[in-house]
Amino acid sequence: MSTVDMLLYEKECWEQAYCRIAGVDEVGRGCLFGDVIAAAVILPEGLIIEGVDDSKKLSAKKRDALYELILEQALAVGIGQVDSNVIDDINIKQASRLAMKIAIEGLSDQPDYILVDAEKVDIPLPQRAIIKGDANSQSIAAASIVAKVTRDRLCEGAWEELYPDYGIAIHKGYATKLHREQITSLGPTPMHRRSFLGRILAEQQTLF
Repeated sequence: MSTVDMLLYEKECWEQAYCRIAGVDEVGRGCLFGDVIAAAVILPEGLIIEGVDDSKKLSAKKRDALYELILEQALAVGIGQVDSNVIDDINIKQASRLAMKIAIEGLSDQPDYILVDAEKVDIPLPQRAIIKGDANSQSIAAASIVAKVTRDRLCEGAWEELYPDYGIAIHKGYATKLHREQITSLGPTPMHRRSFLGRILAEQQTLF
């Protein structure tokens, strides 16, 4: 049984009279394809949602169920998306930060404090970067679940329909063997991150 107090960081904020705490996280940072997506989630003070944890540790079914619960109970949820062209232009670290900023700015209720998963967001609000935040803060874990489910649904829906030959619904844009093989045989789509494809494209050149 986990002994992590998932509200430890939130409690410290509440004790300092901050009441609207936004947890912020992103997903898709290591993908070869598609947008990097961030979410910002403000949960009511003192609320505990059982089972909320780092989205990577949860099954898809569990994530979907928690996603619905989070949307029902959150005071506000914001989503930020940054596409592959921008990722190539400004690099993935800056693109992740930008997605987080867009997610925070998209909140219907402005936060007074931000808890971020191991990043600094370019926004003039008090904030704290927490290493492995998605495993140590309920707010950040909730954001990681919302971001992951949002991105997975795009992979399984709109993006899969756009590029049905690449297996996007299966690998979600990560560098699996299938994905690398499809890029090598079919070439990259406009949604592939050129800055991530150096070696794969170099291999492709030697094939022709």
